[in-house]
Amino acid sequence: MAAQKINEALEHIAKAEKYLKTGFLKWKPDYDSAATEYGKAAVAFKNAKQFDQAKDACLREAQAHENNKALFHAAKAYEQAGMMLKEMQRLPEAVQLIEKASMMYLENGTPDTAAIALERAGKIIENVCPEKAVQLYQQAASVFENEERLRQALEMLGKASRLLVRGRRLDEAALSLQKEKSIYKEIENYPTCYKKTIAQVLVHLHRNDYVAAERCVRESYSIPGFNGSEDCAALEQLLEGYDQQDQDQVSEVCNLPLFKYMDNDYAKLGLTLVVPGGGIKKKSPNAAQDKARGPATVGSHADEEEDEYSGGLC
Repeated sequence: MAAQKINEALEHIAKAEKYLKTGFLKWKPDYDSAATEYGKAAVAFKNAKQFDQAKDACLREAQAHENNKALFHAAKAYEQAGMMLKEMQRLPEAVQLIEKASMMYLENGTPDTAAIALERAGKIIENVCPEKAVQLYQQAASVFENEERLRQALEMLGKASRLLVRGRRLDEAALSLQKEKSIYKEIENYPTCYKKTIAQVLVHLHRNDYVAAERCVRESYSIPGFNGSEDCAALEQLLEGYDQQDQDQVSEVCNLPLFKYMDNDYAKLGLTLVVPGGGIKKKSPNAAQDKARGPATVGSHADEEEDEYSGGLC
């Protein structure tokens, strides 16, 4: 079966090359027909699992379409060549070709297709090079936003934010989350704004920036319904516990379903949040007095006094 497909592909390539030849009676290559044959060859090679040859056929198809000024079809062929490289696990090269395709889609005036290609490239490289994936998702978000497709833009920004948190690039994550929150506010999706505020606060506290976390909550009071919501109450408790170096209170808040059932990357921030100063819980004055009356404390004071005068008054 594979051998048959390979022979079929080679026949299509031979036909394509014939279409490209010029002569006394044929002054101009037939790029359109050649591109069609190269495309058929690529499919046959792919079916035979000959991905390297399929990739080469796609690139030839793309070049023929470019020569024919058919940018959209050229971009499609470059994207297919990238997918063949993905099959061979040559991921950075695959992404490079898909990025090239996305630029051609933009040049052709089909930005939605360009953004979808960028997202596809991000998915391919995400586990190998998260930094590159973040860049691709942000580019896709920008294209969608320019086209006023805000929900798609938010989906891309969300992916970028989570990857930034996962990579501990917290300064960038804070900015990305703020961008998400602004768009959610613009489309009046207020409950999601509350969730993004929680994520922001966790990121700021992991950055050891209590002031930014507090400001984030204070600014969110302007979002309809936030003040008085369970999200607001939980964040106020969290900030109070963090400020008072009360690890018990912080842990208790971060174990609420409100925090635990967030996206995994943000839930982990909550579960690993440690207050500064070693997280010693501050006791109330009454508790301190009770402790002072305890036998262990009394004993320790007695020992100190005994040591002080053990050598006699002289």
